[in-house]
Amino acid sequence: MPNPKKYNREDVLDRAIEVFRRLGYSATSTTELVDALGMNRKSLYAEFGSKQELFEAVLERYSEINLSRVLAPIEAFDADAASIRAAFLGYASASKTEFSGLGCLMANTAVERAALDPGSAKFVDAYLHRLSKGFRNALENAQRDGDLNTDANLDDLAAHFVNSVVGISALLRAKATPEMMYAASRGATSMIGTE
Repeated sequence: MPNPKKYNREDVLDRAIEVFRRLGYSATSTTELVDALGMNRKSLYAEFGSKQELFEAVLERYSEINLSRVLAPIEAFDADAASIRAAFLGYASASKTEFSGLGCLMANTAVERAALDPGSAKFVDAYLHRLSKGFRNALENAQRDGDLNTDANLDDLAAHFVNSVVGISALLRAKATPEMMYAASRGATSMIGTE
């Protein structure tokens, strides 16, 4: 009879999110993972198979938990111009928290891994598509509410916001000052209505 697991998979993934977010994929060693996750190497490989498979499980968990919370303002049925501004304000305000220097794991992965690794690329592609769809949702409502010109190209604007999110996330990772983060957020949303 096999021994029962002495760990909770979700807890392990949540701790691994923080390790990969802090160090990135390439700079994270198996030894660091074993130490941070409280698992021995054998259990780590038995549960996840490899560092890459663990990383992909981490990206899936991050998408389900973290991104769902962060993107809620633009994915809501009634999202609008204010929701877009709120989403960017959330990124800017993160510069005053423990997230300064960490950024968004998915945006970090887009920069570090997507061009090198098909496994990571599929999660990054899903992330970029989800961002675009969320912004498109909010933009349609903003246009309906009169906060956006009726002739505005919503696909182009959604792409602009996706680009801005990835850029602002990179600023957060680089420990940009709150002043720079807020300025970038205001600039990104300057074409949609007024507060």
